[in-house]
Amino acid sequence: MIAEVKAVTAKIQTETRTKPVQLRIRTDISDIIDQAARAQGKTRSDFMIDAARRAAEDALLDRTLVRVDAGSFQHYLDVLDRPPGGEGYARLMNAPKPWQS
Repeated sequence: MIAEVKAVTAKIQTETRTKPVQLRIRTDISDIIDQAARAQGKTRSDFMIDAARRAAEDALLDRTLVRVDAGSFQHYLDVLDRPPGGEGYARLMNAPKPWQS
């Protein structure tokens, strides 16, 4: 599914034809979109297109289903149930905390 989304995104990015999309939005929403677009140095259209594309990709990626056999799934659950440990974990737990003096 991820490969499909990337392929569609690549095709969209190389596509040169455009078509208009008309939206009716409240003034307060338009104002905040314009403010965010200016903050990123983009036009309203570019900002909205980027945001809509990202939301569309996320929606498609959220539908991704991973199928595994029972043994692999049990191994996954076993790993999650294991208490943390090891040298890296010990080093992390002993590192100075930014909120402590």
